Amino acid sequence: MLTADFNYELPEELIAQTPPDVRGTSRMMVLDRAASTLAHRHIADITDYLRSGDLLILNNTRVFPARILGAWEDTAGAAELLLLRNVEPEHPIPEGGFESVWRCMCGSGRKARAGHTIRCAEGNVAATVLDKQEDGHSEVRFHAREPLMELLNRYGLTPVPPYIRRDGNDPALARLDRERYQTIYAREVGAVAAPTAGLHFTEAIFSALEAKGIRRAFVTLHVGPGTFKPVKAEHVEEHHMDAEVYDLPEATAQLIRETRRTGGRIIAVGSTSVRTLETIAARHHGEIVAEHGSSTAFIYPPYRFRAVDAMLTNFHLPQSTLIMMVSALAGRERILEAYREAVRQRYRFFSYGDCMLIL
Repeated sequence: MLTADFNYELPEELIAQTPPDVRGTSRMMVLDRAASTLAHRHIADITDYLRSGDLLILNNTRVFPARILGAWEDTAGAAELLLLRNVEPEHPIPEGGFESVWRCMCGSGRKARAGHTIRCAEGNVAATVLDKQEDGHSEVRFHAREPLMELLNRYGLTPVPPYIRRDGNDPALARLDRERYQTIYAREVGAVAAPTAGLHFTEAIFSALEAKGIRRAFVTLHVGPGTFKPVKAEHVEEHHMDAEVYDLPEATAQLIRETRRTGGRIIAVGSTSVRTLETIAARHHGEIVAEHGSSTAFIYPPYRFRAVDAMLTNFHLPQSTLIMMVSALAGRERILEAYREAVRQRYRFFSYGDCMLIL
C-alpha cells in the first residue's frame, strides 16, 4: 500500500493555531459507518450518539513543559532542548543540587557535540551533552540547583507541535498553551504531546454523559515526538513506529470486561487510547487485561480491531500514521471523502482543531 494513497489537499489557513476561545465548543463531524452518513454537529452533542452502557476510554497522560531555552556556555549562541524521556532518575549530588539524564532533541545553529554545555533557566540548569544517538537525539546530563521538574514548571515551555507556529517566546501564547494544550483530566506526567481528542471535553460534557449512563475509564500512554514523525517510506508497510510506554490499570480492565458482557460499546478517545487497547488485545487473544508495557503498534488498512468499537479523534495530517489508523477503522475512501467535506465546510484541523466521531 502506497503512503501517497493517504494524501489530501489542505489549505494552510485551516490548520488551527490556537484553541477555540471556549473549551468544549469545537465542531464535531459524525461519521456513521453503518448508515454511510456524515453529520455536522458540536462536541457537546456527543451525548446524542452514545448510549447508556457505553464506556469512554481516555488517556490521562499529562504534558510537562519539556521545551527549555538557553545558550551555549562557550559561545553564548542560542540553543534549546526538548526533553523526551528520562534515562537516569534524578538524584541529589554531594556538591549540591540535583542530577539526571534525559534523552533530548537539541535545537541550535550548530551541532550538539559531547562535552558541550547549555546554560538555561537563568543559570539554574547546566545541561551537558553526553553523546549523539543514531536517531539524531542526544543524551544530556542535567545539573540543576533545584529539582528539575520544578524549574521546568517555572521556566519551561509547552512543546506544541511544529505546525503550530510559535515564533519567539510570546508570554500570552505561552500561558495559553500551558492551559489549553492539556486535557482537564491529565494526571500522569510524562508526555511531550497532548492526546488531543481529549482537549474538547469539559466537566459539563462529562456530567451530561454520566447522567445518560455513559461511564469513563482511563489508560496512560505517554505521547512522544514520534506521533509527529512523518511516514517517509514509499510503502506504508515499511514504516516503523517509535515505542511509547503505556499503563492500563485493573479498574479499567474490569470496566471494559463488564461493558462487553452487558453489550455496551468501547469508545476510544484519541489514537493513543486506541493504540493502548489494541496493543493489549493483540497480545492477549482479544482480551483486555491490566498491563504495563510498551507499544510499537502501527494500525493501517486492512486491520481487524479487537478492542475498539468507535473512536473520537481530531483531523490528522496527510500521509500520517494517524490518518492511516482512522482509515483502518472507517475505510480509506470514506475517510478521504470525509476530509474533503471537512475542508469544504471549513473545519479546523490538527491538534487545536475540531474533531470527528467515528461510529
